Amino acid sequence: MNLSQAQKKHLRSIGHALNPVVTVAGNGLSEGVMEELERALLDHELIKVKFAVGDRDIKKAVMAEMVAACGADLIQSIGNIALIYRHNPDADPKKSNLER
Repeated sequence: MNLSQAQKKHLRSIGHALNPVVTVAGNGLSEGVMEELERALLDHELIKVKFAVGDRDIKKAVMAEMVAACGADLIQSIGNIALIYRHNPDADPKKSNLER
């Protein structure tokens, strides 16, 4: 999905107040992490993911693999936190971070 700069700016402003809901640690993108990531994206659409996987190069590689595997867009990456978005047309307005 190609998002415009204005759309990304809007998503960053929403994401500023969010806390990380998924943590990727030493085991990398394990099956459990991918299941939780999928659930979080279906429920919330816009989420923060925290990385504790080592140096910068490893973190960037894991981040790129994660975004490609779940079909999401990387909106922003600062330090060990990534803000990712995947549109869900059937999202529950009570759970979605975009509908609040």
